Amino acid sequence: QVQVVESGGGLVQAGGSLRLSCAASGRTFSTYAMGWFRQAPGKERDFVARIRRSGGTYYADSVKGRFTISRDNAKNTVYLQMNSLKPEDTAVYYCAASTKYYSSNYARPTEYDYWGQGTQVTVSS
Repeated sequence: QVQVVESGGGLVQAGGSLRLSCAASGRTFSTYAMGWFRQAPGKERDFVARIRRSGGTYYADSVKGRFTISRDNAKNTVYLQMNSLKPEDTAVYYCAASTKYYSSNYARPTEYDYWGQGTQVTVSS
């Protein structure tokens, strides 16, 4: 069983920055693919970014150039640096871990085994 815990959400003005952190348990964290998703009220859970165990990254078009995903395997932690935030980035952000290998982009929620509880990000205009 892998536990996933997000932190770092909050309220920020448009144009500002936030860094989300996600701690995952397990001695094999370095082998997990890790992803971030977000869900706004009344909408589906959308892919934001992912990082493979190799360090390869992939982003949704809506955040490309503004968000950066990274990982620190020594700390069992993945980060999401969010810059130039927009009101439309407002959502609950979820971190997820995948213990399985896929050749895809890990952009679908079904490709992840374990999820955190989510952290609220609110961007005011």
